[in-house]
Amino acid sequence: MMSTIASTAAIAFPDLGLSPVALDLGFFQLRWYSLAYLAGIFIGYWYLLKLLSQPGAPMARRHADDLVFYAALGIIFGGRLGYVLFYNLGFYLDNPLDILKLWDGGMSFHGGVIGTSVGILYLAWKEKLPWLRIHDYVACCVPFGLFFGRLANFVNQELWGAPSDVPWAIRFEETTAFGTTLGEPRHPSQLYEAGLEGLVLFAILAILFWRTEARYQPGKLVGAFIFFYGIFRFGVEYVREPDVQLAEFAANSGLQMGQWLTIPMIAGGLYLMVTAKKRRVRVEPTLGSASVA
Repeated sequence: MMSTIASTAAIAFPDLGLSPVALDLGFFQLRWYSLAYLAGIFIGYWYLLKLLSQPGAPMARRHADDLVFYAALGIIFGGRLGYVLFYNLGFYLDNPLDILKLWDGGMSFHGGVIGTSVGILYLAWKEKLPWLRIHDYVACCVPFGLFFGRLANFVNQELWGAPSDVPWAIRFEETTAFGTTLGEPRHPSQLYEAGLEGLVLFAILAILFWRTEARYQPGKLVGAFIFFYGIFRFGVEYVREPDVQLAEFAANSGLQMGQWLTIPMIAGGLYLMVTAKKRRVRVEPTLGSASVA
């Protein structure tokens, strides 16, 4: 049991002055959760254009414009469907209309990845583009969305961490039968993930793209993305509270749902990185185009 001293010393979330609503006009509310998705998409698009301006890009600017549309659909529909299937299927079978309530939260990263990948594959098939290299470039942009998304999770007081007595522990507001009260001190695991999946992962991919020849080795960048994301997510899950509806599953299986879903990501990412050199492309210096060597 957490000591009274630890509970008193912990940071009370209301003292941070944060609200899930960014703008409240009475008849309309703009929530940070929605802004996080918009920021991730638009900043990711801006960064993608910078990457495409370098020699050997796998697609043109006009393709990037189409890709943003397909990726946005993939993120929204894939992320929501993934959450419904992986994390709370029983509830949504009983309350199917709640699937549409995106503003209440509930998005699966793994589902969003699958949805985005489907969008990339469709674009590559339609325009006859190298699908794996497009994945490489898009992977470099995803950490923006992860960073803002995890910050939104923190502001929403969702997906919080396990009980803890660390000096930076947070006492989130919890709803009980007697009203809203401050819970026990917990790890701010949302901020851990924002740092690792957002800032650190972005730095790793940026170094690989700008300082090495990784972008000429199809699969290396997207492999690094899913490998390191899997490692970071797997580790943070140890200090993250499982979803209430999956607590029994985590206790019985020994791992949380998020950890099980990252295992194939880690294996697949490692394979893509190890085999990337075999898919090396040759760059035409005058035109900036690339072809398989």
